[in-house]
Amino acid sequence: MKYFSTLGIEQLPDELMLMQPPGCYWVTVQRQEDAIALARQVMSAQAAVTLVSSATAPRELLTPPLTSGPDRIPMYSLPQTSRALLKLDKDFLRLFSSSSSPQLVLFYTEVSDWDKLTSSELSEWLKRINATLKNKKISMVIITYGRKIISLGDHLHGLFRYLNGFSCLEYQKDNWKYRIHWWYNATRLLADRQLALILEHDRFSLMKQEEQNTALTLNDEHIFIAERSVLEGAPPLSNQWQLHDGNDRVYAQAEEADSATVIFCLSHNDQTGGLARHIHRLRSQRGTGLKIVVREMEVGQRQNDERLLLACGVNIIVPFGTSLSRFLIMLEGLQGQRYQRYVPKDFTVLRKLQQPLRQKGFMPLETFCHTVTLLMNDPLLPENSKGVLVALTPVSQLKAEQALTLCKTRRNGDVFTVMDNRLYLFLFSCHLHDLKTALTSIFPLPYDEIFSDRQVWCEDRPILSEIRLMSAWMPRALKEVTVAAVGAAKPESIPPTERRVPQRIRLAQGEGAAK
Repeated sequence: MKYFSTLGIEQLPDELMLMQPPGCYWVTVQRQEDAIALARQVMSAQAAVTLVSSATAPRELLTPPLTSGPDRIPMYSLPQTSRALLKLDKDFLRLFSSSSSPQLVLFYTEVSDWDKLTSSELSEWLKRINATLKNKKISMVIITYGRKIISLGDHLHGLFRYLNGFSCLEYQKDNWKYRIHWWYNATRLLADRQLALILEHDRFSLMKQEEQNTALTLNDEHIFIAERSVLEGAPPLSNQWQLHDGNDRVYAQAEEADSATVIFCLSHNDQTGGLARHIHRLRSQRGTGLKIVVREMEVGQRQNDERLLLACGVNIIVPFGTSLSRFLIMLEGLQGQRYQRYVPKDFTVLRKLQQPLRQKGFMPLETFCHTVTLLMNDPLLPENSKGVLVALTPVSQLKAEQALTLCKTRRNGDVFTVMDNRLYLFLFSCHLHDLKTALTSIFPLPYDEIFSDRQVWCEDRPILSEIRLMSAWMPRALKEVTVAAVGAAKPESIPPTERRVPQRIRLAQGEGAAK
């Protein structure tokens, strides 16, 4: 009887997690802690397994000890070099030369391990590994974690002939998205499946899908519930249009809708929080049939504000400057669609994740470097779109400390510091093409008249590299800024002298007369 290994994910159908021998399966994971939990869960579900790890010491994956699984797990550590990786198939032939080969080999890796191989080397490696697995009649699952798993996944799609299964596990707010690109278990080949998982007691399980308690259809898919200003003063275009004064009235009417098009107006960034809460509540209560639109009327938003609205359930955001005719065409293209993305239940958690930094304004250099580094390493923020770092050199008549007094940030996440007579600003979630607009808003005077030179970094790696250089200057820079700050805050004062008090003197009779 052929033995099938399993991923061990609870409530997941067998055809989506069984692994046949021989076979090579690959699972990519976004976060390291999730990869560790999945690896431990896979090992605990086997009768026999061998652990090979290049990303960390194998013993760390077995600490604390597993509560179930095989009594003995052979462990092997692989150096993080391309030479060791390319020789792994020969190591397998030597390790599993006995008749008692394991049913499953778990290979735990980091995405940077695979960056060392070229495309041809990776395909040849998989070809040799498959031959070894077939020779020993065993299966192998590769678990890889890291921030660049998307690029690795794109490459693995072209190697489907060498992989029996390929899936990815991605953390999203309050659950995990498990995407199965393809999975073959000798009886069925399944592809393009997406499931929601939860993590309880360090074990992944399938999220229970609540029954749809959809009310009777209201047959309102052709109704438009809109804030009056989105039509730019035009009257209702037909009897199907319902115009209301203010977003609150639009929300109140939309609470009774089922499949209508709901259009909110965004005229200022301060409205984003309340509008996001309205949209989240509508999407949670009224379901996926509602078509929710936000039209920017006066100002453009930053990236994190747009992501917050999209994560709350908006179908489309119409950018500021879009003509009325173009806006109506966009609404026409939206008809007949249903919202497909997952919306987390807890709005507070959602907003916290979309706005990780609640600070603004001046920061000491050390705090500035630490804060920007944390933001750059946040896996929940999009790669190379976290913000812009700007270094501004003031004109010769000004010092950086003087230019500092002109810098007035208004948004959370916009922070600045001073180093080496330069003003450094980090503008969170700012597009590069929006930089001029942001600087105009921050400085009351034209910034070209205040600063003679400007240097910009907009991608993660260059920003982190510049922050490391700033940290290397830390002792000298901190001393200069501290002395300047103390001098500005506490001007030198003359210590008060003792007040003189007049003393009465009595002259003797005849004293002072000419002799």
